[in-house]
Amino acid sequence: MKEAELYPDLKSYLEAQGYEVKAEIGACDLMARRGDDPAVVVEMKTSFSLALVMQGVARQAMFDDVYLAVPVAEKGWKLRYKDIVALCRRLGLGLLAVKPGQGVEAHLDPAPYQPRRATARAGRLLREFERRVGDPNIGGTTGVKRMTAYRQDALRLLAGLGQGPLRAADLARATGVARARVLMAADHYGWFERVAHGIYGLTPKGVAAFAAHQADIAQLCAGRKADQA
Repeated sequence: MKEAELYPDLKSYLEAQGYEVKAEIGACDLMARRGDDPAVVVEMKTSFSLALVMQGVARQAMFDDVYLAVPVAEKGWKLRYKDIVALCRRLGLGLLAVKPGQGVEAHLDPAPYQPRRATARAGRLLREFERRVGDPNIGGTTGVKRMTAYRQDALRLLAGLGQGPLRAADLARATGVARARVLMAADHYGWFERVAHGIYGLTPKGVAAFAAHQADIAQLCAGRKADQA
């Protein structure tokens, strides 16, 4: 498909709304005017790409109403649709989906971006940052198990129970894990078991984990000391 194949449908779509449409006005793929209304600019590409976005942003230096137009049948459209719309909304760009020979559908009109903060998610990330000891992960890696603050708490409890069962309250004070009882009761990793009222010990899996994670526990203790220094 060529960009030129998108033009007839876009021209017809805008003319049906009372616009006068002309192609290749300077660097603009398409420009439309309706009386004294502000000009509308449309940039076309055969797929949604960074180059198309950069063209749209460049036109925003001159005009407020800038649309990006791509064929709706382009590979990945359905898979990337939400991300495409979110990006266009954030940049204040409109989005037109073209079905060559069938018409045009407006998915988004240009408008100033008014962000809605995801405060709950941001709060969770900030709490994770504050609670995590040291910097145990390597940025940019994939397919590896992440060390989270929750796992660090579990490792501290694992270390605390390495010599035998303890009362949850005593273990919480010794390890600094305030939610020790809740974490051990949930037993996400299968390491802990209640051996008596308020007293917890290690399961066979926990004993094996204690032996297997000595390096992680040592690193965690060193990181905690560094954070407290």
